[in-house]
Amino acid sequence: MRAVLTRVDRASVEIGGKEKSSIGKGFLVLLGVHQEDEEKDAVKIADKICGLRIFTDDDGKMNVNPMDAGAELLIISQFTLFADCKSRRPGFSKAARPEKAIPLYEKVVAECKARGFKVGTGEFGAEMMVESVNHGPVTIILDTKEL
Repeated sequence: MRAVLTRVDRASVEIGGKEKSSIGKGFLVLLGVHQEDEEKDAVKIADKICGLRIFTDDDGKMNVNPMDAGAELLIISQFTLFADCKSRRPGFSKAARPEKAIPLYEKVVAECKARGFKVGTGEFGAEMMVESVNHGPVTIILDTKEL
């Protein structure tokens, strides 16, 4: 799995002109599922998202985890994170098909909720408008093959 995690002051997702989810301070997570990913990858990336200490402490150092910072999560499915850009037209054959990707995406969401986070989501496969106010900006790329 691959995630692009951005620390935000607020973020929201709109589908068909209507807001689906919104969060205040927290993480906007764009999440891609690889065709070879398994449930253990979903647990691993959720654990990293929920424990990553990139909120600042009183000394201005990135040392506070999202739970202690009172963070919320907005997790959006993003199959394009596994784009193959060798040609000018990206290919997406490395991204998991929906029948595999949806349950793994939902597993990540469930794992984060089980850890006590408010989690907003988009809609798998939908055309979405995602807005965010990035804080820092701080953006981290996570890949379960490297964790």
